[in-house]
Amino acid sequence: MSPADWSDALTLAAAFAGGYLLGSIPFGLILGKLAGLGDVREVGSGNIGATNVLRAGGKKLAALTLLLDAGKGTAAVLIAARFGGEPAALAAGLGAFLGHLYPVWLGFRGGKGVATYIGVVLGLHWPAALAFCGVWLLVALVTRYSSLAALAASAATLAILAALGNWPLATLALVFTVLLIVRHRSNIQRLLRREETRIGESND
Repeated sequence: MSPADWSDALTLAAAFAGGYLLGSIPFGLILGKLAGLGDVREVGSGNIGATNVLRAGGKKLAALTLLLDAGKGTAAVLIAARFGGEPAALAAGLGAFLGHLYPVWLGFRGGKGVATYIGVVLGLHWPAALAFCGVWLLVALVTRYSSLAALAASAATLAILAALGNWPLATLALVFTVLLIVRHRSNIQRLLRREETRIGESND
C-alpha cells in the first residue's frame, strides 16, 4: 500500500473507532440512574433504549433518551465527515450503530438501535431520516407496535435510498436493517403470536 492508502485506511479506522465510542454511550442507563430510577435494564424489556425508558421513567425522560441516542449517531457522522469526507462518515455511522447495539461497557449488550439509526441517517442524508420518522409514526399510530413501526421504517428507508441510487448509504442501511431484524427477533416472534406489547402498555 502507498502512504496515501495507509493514510486513508487509518482515517477510516479512526472514524469507525470514534463512532463506536460515541455510539456506545448508554444514555438511557445513565439518565435512568440520574433520575433515581435505578437500572432501567431491570424494567420491562431490560433494554436501554427510549421505549423501555418510557416504561421506567415517563415521556420526558424517554424523549431525552431518544434525542441523545440519535444525537450521538449524528455527531459521529458529522465529526468524521469534517476530517475524512463521506467514506469516513459512513465508517463512523457504522461504528456508532454497532456501539449502541454492542457497547463494550455493558458486556456488548446494548439497545436495539432505532434512534441511533435515525441519527446516523440524519447526518448523512436528512430527507431519508425524515422518511424513516414518517413511516415509523404512521405505522405506530395505526398499530401501536413500536417494534413493527421500526422494522417497517427501516425497510422503507432502505428502499427509498436504493431507488434514489444512493448505493453507499443504501448499503449501510441494508446492514442496519439486518441488524435491526436480529435485535428484534423476540419482538417479531411475539408479533407473529399476537403477544407483542403495544405502545403505552407496561410490559415489552
